[in-house]
Amino acid sequence: MLAVPGAVVDAAASAAGRQVAAHYGNPGREQRALETGRGVVELPSVVVAVSGRDRLGWLDTLSSQRTRDLAPGDSAEILLLDVHGRIEHAAAVVDDGERTYLVTEADRAAGLAAFLDSMRFMLDVSVAVREDVVVLGVVPGGGPLTGPFADLAADADVLGLWRDPWPGVVEGGTRYALVGRDDAAHPGRELPVALALVAGDALDRVVAALGAAGVRPAGTLAWEALRVASWRPRLAREVDDRSLPHELDWLRTAVHLHKGCYKGQEGVARTFNLGRPPRRLAFLHLDGSDHLLPEPGAAVEHGGRVVGSITSVARHHELGPIALAILKRSTPVDATLDVTGPAGPIAASQEVIVAPDGHGDGRPEARGPVTPGLRRR
Repeated sequence: MLAVPGAVVDAAASAAGRQVAAHYGNPGREQRALETGRGVVELPSVVVAVSGRDRLGWLDTLSSQRTRDLAPGDSAEILLLDVHGRIEHAAAVVDDGERTYLVTEADRAAGLAAFLDSMRFMLDVSVAVREDVVVLGVVPGGGPLTGPFADLAADADVLGLWRDPWPGVVEGGTRYALVGRDDAAHPGRELPVALALVAGDALDRVVAALGAAGVRPAGTLAWEALRVASWRPRLAREVDDRSLPHELDWLRTAVHLHKGCYKGQEGVARTFNLGRPPRRLAFLHLDGSDHLLPEPGAAVEHGGRVVGSITSVARHHELGPIALAILKRSTPVDATLDVTGPAGPIAASQEVIVAPDGHGDGRPEARGPVTPGLRRR
């Protein structure tokens, strides 16, 4: 979609290996178009395709989510973890009856494919990075696709249509945000999104058809602003080499607590049962008096001490400057924080996503006091 007049290249996506548009001249208007189901964005994502009759059961044994019974057209989300339960890969998953498509970050696709290929052994599976597939993001609303997106699912050049389960709690999952309350207040409820996997040589035709139905192009800046406002974690932004899914409230959609054994399962179960993961995801409202925004990775301070860092930052058309941040669990929830900005500290107030106690919904009650020596450092 870079051929569309007014397109400005997303430099960060280009550095990661995928050339897409950051915006088309007005990110605020593009956000509103997406929100109202009248926008489409080309995302800096790459598809890894898995084929073979053993593919779904095989992915089930490797990942955090149950995929064994995934029906054609169904959507899921998986994490691949290390032995301690830390996140190594994340992917959106949709199956068409013959292939399973995994959508991940452009600069992580080769690593994901290499790992999967190393785990094939004697099973009937094959793995391929599909650079010829383009991923489009839309906000079609809940329920069946209607309006300008009604024909996407039936288009022969749309290889798969993934419906994001966020912020619902899928079977076997649990929530860390809004624990014990009605989840209707979760801001992600207002933004049900979908990813359309389009054959690259048909992209222009598909985009033209959407344009004829009143859909305008939007850039990644608009998409990111809506994602941040929805508290939605992203592999390329919120995840580092220490990240646990509990810290990001990612057990909602990407982890099945009761499925069979997979790498990292013991770490997931231990943190869920004991609570208290060392860090927590928070949503920040940034002081907008300065037009400059902090960069991802900027330090977050409380009382002159660093308590975390910014992971994602955006300018929302209604909320103004906003960010997601990973904070130390002990950071007071009512504290005003300072974020390192290009021209000096930026004041920030926080909305709690993952509570400091780190307790997920349905966590078993402790049968006695926790032994001090078993506390996580």
